[in-house]
Amino acid sequence: MGHQFELHKDIELAATPEQVWEAIATGPGIDSWFMGRNEVEPGEGGRTRMTIAGHTEEATVTGWEPGKRFSYGTQPGPDGTFLAFEYLIEGRAQGGTVLRLVQSGVLGDNWETEYEAMQVGWNMYIETLAAYLAHFPGRSAIPVTVFRPGAGAPEQVWAAVTAAFGITGPVAEGQPARITVDGLPPIEGIVDLVALPAYFGVRTDDALYRFVHSGSDRGDALMLGHHIFAADEDPAATERAWQAWLSELPVS
Repeated sequence: MGHQFELHKDIELAATPEQVWEAIATGPGIDSWFMGRNEVEPGEGGRTRMTIAGHTEEATVTGWEPGKRFSYGTQPGPDGTFLAFEYLIEGRAQGGTVLRLVQSGVLGDNWETEYEAMQVGWNMYIETLAAYLAHFPGRSAIPVTVFRPGAGAPEQVWAAVTAAFGITGPVAEGQPARITVDGLPPIEGIVDLVALPAYFGVRTDDALYRFVHSGSDRGDALMLGHHIFAADEDPAATERAWQAWLSELPVS
């Protein structure tokens, strides 16, 4: 039996409505803060495509008002499940923009776990959107997404991840973070996102690095969803390097 739901998120962004529109309604913009690789065909009736781990999910654009409103939705599956998304953009006279997100639809039998995962996930993604617009306006990122199913319990995984960044003790925003990944230049930045045991993020001069744990109810998977703004980055080589790092992460 499917379960109807509706989820709301609001955020104030240090950006113009035009900048926010580019970030939420174009493929390169979405790549710079959300998950996977994305394409958007502009205009009502156009198609959106999000590709993760070789799987592409398509949706249809249902609302297209540049600088104001963007909405799209998937087709119902055989079990009646579907997802719909609506972004509402409101410029402020004193500067900045308020973005309102509404996600709705029908979830499957395990709807409570799915709903909780979406709530937590959106918290991370809208904060990443804010970081993108504040620190990398006008730039486009290469998305790097890799997975490790069954990585381990949250406490074990986060101890290994934070240790790899040279962090000991409690993790807090603003802490310096440094990591070496074979095949990549040394990475140095600051912790800019902490909501353990769900997610952790580091910002550098040319990237937003994001680490997400699915929770034990969803298989103890660890996902890396990075956004690399360096112009000379080799996407395939970077993804291979991070996948090797993730596979060899010493979780005990």
